[in-house]
Amino acid sequence: MKIGELAKLTGCSIQSIRYYEKEGLLNSILRSEGNFRLYNDESVRQLIFIKRCRSLDISLSEINHLSSLKSIPEQNCNDVNKLFDKHLQQVDLKIEELEKLKNQLLDLRHKCSDKHIVEDCGIIQELMQ
Repeated sequence: MKIGELAKLTGCSIQSIRYYEKEGLLNSILRSEGNFRLYNDESVRQLIFIKRCRSLDISLSEINHLSSLKSIPEQNCNDVNKLFDKHLQQVDLKIEELEKLKNQLLDLRHKCSDKHIVEDCGIIQELMQ
């Protein structure tokens, strides 16, 4: 199949497919007579794997590492678990940062009511200090 069909099957843009190929995450082994890249069912599986990893905020280098681990199916899952433990820690940190941001925004929001004019807005005044 050509790149357009691969894009339709996976919901991935052609630009992303080319980028993943350039980064060595996706292979197109065959070329057509017109020198078009040709993909197969394994390409579809690879691309879905890449997309799912990206949706979990896994970096391209980590996806590459996971892909290499997939090629050794008899290996222990320890490296995979370490990678995901690291991501869980990062998510916990992001949640903590977002909670702090939310509290700051709530504090600011309580400094003003709808009855004020902008000139007397507690939020604006606080931001200017």
